[in-house]
Amino acid sequence: MHAPVLHRRLALIDMGTNTFHLLIVEDRPGQLPHVLVRTKVGVRLGEGGISKGEIAPLPYARALQTMRGFKEEIELHQATEVRATATSAMRVSRNGPDLVRDILETTGIQVETIAGDREAELITKGIRQAVALGPEKHLLVDIGGGSVECIIADADTIFWKHSFEIGAQRLLDQFFPAPAGVFPAASLQGELEFLAEQLAPLTAAVAEFGPLAGLVGSSGSFDTLADLSVGQVRKEADLPPSTPLPLADFEQHFAQLLTLDHAGRVALPGMFAMRADMLVVASVIIKYMLTTYNLTTITTSAFALKEGLLAELLGRD
Repeated sequence: MHAPVLHRRLALIDMGTNTFHLLIVEDRPGQLPHVLVRTKVGVRLGEGGISKGEIAPLPYARALQTMRGFKEEIELHQATEVRATATSAMRVSRNGPDLVRDILETTGIQVETIAGDREAELITKGIRQAVALGPEKHLLVDIGGGSVECIIADADTIFWKHSFEIGAQRLLDQFFPAPAGVFPAASLQGELEFLAEQLAPLTAAVAEFGPLAGLVGSSGSFDTLADLSVGQVRKEADLPPSTPLPLADFEQHFAQLLTLDHAGRVALPGMFAMRADMLVVASVIIKYMLTTYNLTTITTSAFALKEGLLAELLGRD
């Protein structure tokens, strides 16, 4: 028999295009939420299909298996409220609604597929729990597998936000046809030209609202860049809320990623194997933003969408 739960317990699920995240917390009045579970699973929901507008059979099966595992954790920890959100891969896939239905039938968990603007808003709320933005405007960036959220914000105000459907899996499909090898120079140039075109609305917003104090990157690729700097892959529960990433470190990582093949990238101390290829095209985005918008600092935030949703639910955003 389980002991009775004395406090409100919430489970937050973020079903990203690359990674599914589960956060279970106990809300104790007058205290910070007590984290019971913080975990992630590399589902690669967009693999082999996102550029075609569908979720392929293997990622579909991985998603269901992962959600069944999350359901077991939720029951084990007696969470009484569950919120599950899905983002880019589910937004754009023809069979996204089928997966939502199958998850509900299999686990009883109702998944909400959210729009890009809502995703950007929740990411901002999550980052604010980890990074003291202060009165200066920053460029907040979340590079997912399906989309890239860009927000210009300070501690109190969102001045501009947009979700671009140009995530790392899409860029991998478009610019890195043979990720077992070295990223070709022509592909680097091609991606940079593509970004200049696609991110034109961001460039206009930076011109309107800048200058910006620095770049703040949340989750995913930024977590891995931080891990490369310390030379070890850390569990999500072990990541500090925020970490400064020196520009010199980023430039070193970027140069390595461009010159190594897949095996060399995987062998880097701190490399999360699932991101060994995606991190190449994601780092090109970061390099483009640093250069184009004259940004001189990078801060990584381990908090993102699910922490933003939690803050919202607890009225602490």
